[in-house]
Amino acid sequence: VHDTVGIDLVAMCVNDILATGAEPLFFLDYVAVGKLDAEAMAKIVGGIGEGCRQSGCALIGGEMAEHPGVMNPNDYDLAGFVVGVVDRPKMIGPHLVHEGDVILGLSSSGIHSNGYSLVRKVAIEGKTVEELERPLPELGGESLADAVMRPTTIYADGLVRALKAGVPIHAMAHITGGGITENLNRALPAGVNAEVDLGTWPIPSVVRFACEQANLSEAEALKTFNMGLGMVLIVDPAAAEAVEAALAAAGEETYRVGRIVAG
Repeated sequence: VHDTVGIDLVAMCVNDILATGAEPLFFLDYVAVGKLDAEAMAKIVGGIGEGCRQSGCALIGGEMAEHPGVMNPNDYDLAGFVVGVVDRPKMIGPHLVHEGDVILGLSSSGIHSNGYSLVRKVAIEGKTVEELERPLPELGGESLADAVMRPTTIYADGLVRALKAGVPIHAMAHITGGGITENLNRALPAGVNAEVDLGTWPIPSVVRFACEQANLSEAEALKTFNMGLGMVLIVDPAAAEAVEAALAAAGEETYRVGRIVAG
């Protein structure tokens, strides 16, 4: 599947800059390949373009390099970067967070772009294509192939609209490698802790399946996968309902998952 990995590439860049309150403007990509396959490359670049459309930013260029003898013919490596803009006085982050703030979680579409080394090891390796494409009851009738290949959610549409409307979001954390446990800390100033209530949001079946296959403890799972939350917002308690309403209008599912406490 070549036409969705570009969405993941854009998502990882765009979701990161959203955490500063920035609006993504433009994106550039770099593709290194062992041997150029025009059909596969068109799908890859098409996926990057789709990610940019979802983000509301422009794909303004890129670079492609063929590396025969260095990379295997069917291998390719994608890199990219995004430029965004935010007025410095409107930047969000730990400096706005204080005790009593509410933590909101935005649903992930599944594994997103972190934890794949483990997923491949415990759930993919050694299986035939037929096994990977077979519907599984533990995945709600979806195949493992479809479940693990679902692209990362790009949160730009709803969050940029909310920020432009002046919705008082204090800080955000993009939940990537290290899970909620490690990424939420980036949004906190000294003197406070985040208290997260497990069980206040649904865990995607593919994430649950991967955790079970890997025999992960709860603490290990929380440090490996996003566990169903791709982005976490910290907001003023008086504005929590307004933030939820603004994001619901943009089609985002939100959950109240905790609070900021002293510590």
